[in-house]
Amino acid sequence: MTDEAASTLPPRVRSPRRSRRVERGADQRVKPIRISDDVSEQIRDLIVTEQLDQGARLPSERELAERFGASRPTVSQALRRLSLLGMVEIRRGSGAYVLRQPQTMVTASVNLMLDLDQKSIGDLMQLRLWLETVGAEQASLRASTLDVSEVASLATSLARLGDASASSSRWIAADTIFHAAIVGLAGNSYLTAFYESVHTAVLTWEYEEWLEHETEPEWIRTKDTHAHLELHEPIMTAVLLGDQSRVRSAVLAHHAVMLEHMETARGPLESA
Repeated sequence: MTDEAASTLPPRVRSPRRSRRVERGADQRVKPIRISDDVSEQIRDLIVTEQLDQGARLPSERELAERFGASRPTVSQALRRLSLLGMVEIRRGSGAYVLRQPQTMVTASVNLMLDLDQKSIGDLMQLRLWLETVGAEQASLRASTLDVSEVASLATSLARLGDASASSSRWIAADTIFHAAIVGLAGNSYLTAFYESVHTAVLTWEYEEWLEHETEPEWIRTKDTHAHLELHEPIMTAVLLGDQSRVRSAVLAHHAVMLEHMETARGPLESA
């Protein structure tokens, strides 16, 4: 679909969405469902139903706001959430573009668990490490049988990370794409789905201020792009070499820095 077609999509009649709010009685520890969450879901639906291909430009924030009956700040927040998912890329002055098609995910249930117990973020970080380690190790076992397109896709995801240094939203989306590509090479769709759900829940917790108010974490404002690329390139290299020992070391090194960023953004973790 062309950019022009995407920007002139007609309003679509939507069936009533069942409320996702969880009743907790007197103990209301679950965060209320934000309007931006629902708008994010509607934009995901739009990408699927209108068959917007990778690289297609989404309608403008103004057009999306009119389409979904929401404010532009709410749409902007929804697009940041989709950027965090690695689903869209926000280009300042140009708009939001589709990076990849949405997939059925279990993110909602993982986020619900984290909402109910904020102290469990350490356990969630550990689970993310385990899942990425297993995925990368299994990918390394397939190194000799990976086809050219798989290797090229991984290299492209790393290059995208290097090109995204000027924009926080582009960097976050590119980072998600890279790690998903690594785990995806394991060839197990369920592992990939669970990993992405856990990864997304972790980032949602870490980047809460950015999602809500577009306030960048300190480490992003002062990030050293070269240093961060040096954390990611060894993971790719180890996978392509089929070296499981190097895979574990590279993934663990990245995890250690991610923990530092988490604690900078949200304070000390109780377990990790």
